[in-house]
Amino acid sequence: MAKTKTEKPLNIDDILFKCRDILRNAKNSGSFFEKRDMMLTLIFLRFIGEKFDDGIENLKKDLIARGMDINDPNVKAAFIDDPTFTDGTFYLPEESRWSTIINTSASGLNVALDTALRSLSNSSEQLKGCFVEGTFTARNLAPNDIKQIIDEVTKITHKQFGTQRDLIGYVYEYFLKEFAVNATKEDGEFYTPHDVVELIASFIQPFDGTLYDPCCGSGGMFVQSAALIEAKKGDISRINVYGQEKEPATYRLAKMNLALRGISHNLGEEAENTFRLDLHKGISFDYIMANPPFNLKNWFDADTMKTNDSRWASYALPPESNANYAWVLHMLSHLKPKKGVAGFLLANGALGDADGTAPVIRQKLIENDKVEAIIILPRELFITTDISVSFWILNENKEGGKYQDRILRNRKNEILFMDLRSWTGDEWNNGVKNMQKKKYALTSEQISKAAEIYHKWQEVGTDGLNYAQPELYKSVGLETLKANNYSLVPSRYIEFVDRDSNIDYDATLKETSKTVSELLKAHENNTSKIKAAFEGLGYECK
Repeated sequence: MAKTKTEKPLNIDDILFKCRDILRNAKNSGSFFEKRDMMLTLIFLRFIGEKFDDGIENLKKDLIARGMDINDPNVKAAFIDDPTFTDGTFYLPEESRWSTIINTSASGLNVALDTALRSLSNSSEQLKGCFVEGTFTARNLAPNDIKQIIDEVTKITHKQFGTQRDLIGYVYEYFLKEFAVNATKEDGEFYTPHDVVELIASFIQPFDGTLYDPCCGSGGMFVQSAALIEAKKGDISRINVYGQEKEPATYRLAKMNLALRGISHNLGEEAENTFRLDLHKGISFDYIMANPPFNLKNWFDADTMKTNDSRWASYALPPESNANYAWVLHMLSHLKPKKGVAGFLLANGALGDADGTAPVIRQKLIENDKVEAIIILPRELFITTDISVSFWILNENKEGGKYQDRILRNRKNEILFMDLRSWTGDEWNNGVKNMQKKKYALTSEQISKAAEIYHKWQEVGTDGLNYAQPELYKSVGLETLKANNYSLVPSRYIEFVDRDSNIDYDATLKETSKTVSELLKAHENNTSKIKAAFEGLGYECK
């Protein structure tokens, strides 16, 4: 009996790998950034086209349910040819539909794709500025190359790959990993993994109001947060997002990403450096979530950044050598008074940075009671860096009261410290497979446990000055912070168990000596080799 051939299930990484190889070998495919942006633009067209097709099918079903004949020319002209969608689906001119693109001859695809993009830009205010004029005709990929890529992208359906993840962000991250030669964190080219976004969102719970990210990249922080909001509350219309991004290509990706998801957004009129020109100056937000470039240098523009800038006028001008505290003060300046909460990532060096004005700013942040929690994250969470980073929470209301569905206690002059660096390894089963280098992802169990520690600390009935678990967390008061020179390094406060203090060294040495003697006796023929091995480790063998 002949064996039935089992068709291999589609895997998005396999599809992207094939597209990557086609682009690598194609003539005129451009730089890393151009390859990445072509792929993301195609996936956007694929998804937006699929959503339009789904919208038309649902509309037809609704018309039939209402007793209408969808083949009637009048019904077709009134409803189907000129549809109105209420779920964020975009109406697409015929030339912008994926069905039109895939039925175009290979030799005409570059022109057809640019026609589709131009038509989209002209038909939707939200999509203006998302695309570069002449993206595909400027590259002019060979007919066979662009046709192969279109065929591969057609396999990436939103139904199969896009419902549970930020797919635009996933592709962005994939190409960062695969084409990372020129993509450095110094240029802001790095993506916040889903598990880290979930951790931040689980702590600060941005379920309604306004959400801001001053360095929003491809918009992944917003998209993933929106998914969590939908899971918890079911309505992303309750949140309005604001962001800023300095890289024009990444700014366009963010607009595409948010438009695709139907998320209400304001990214400003153009790509712009947040420090040089704050596009949302004077606006305060309920929540801030961000992952600024770690230890960013050359951020300071002496011509436009003055000591009396409102963002740091009440503190001190941040060190010119490192933007960490500039990001902190910028975000603090945008929090709603008496209400706003910010959760963001910084390199661990910021916790005890002694450079320039950093200690002055840190002390004042603590004395002004703006810092609520500092959480050290495990290493190897990011693709573009293997360092351990810290998750900061600033809170403009530590006095307590109602927050979301919880009642919080007065936490004034307290800071919660957590250290999660031990939360990796086999015991957590959170290593990411098939990676060229070691990478971990926080599990849902870990995220829930960490958020529970934080939320319990906040809630009425908790004794903040006696809230601690050795090697994991500790709540600290202002006097202790003063005694430690206002350091925010968690290891200064969290108790770590000294596992060496109770060791009986004499007994251990005797046991070691006995083991070595037994080993030598059992392998008399190889005594010299064994002695050499131990002596190489610093032991004296007699």
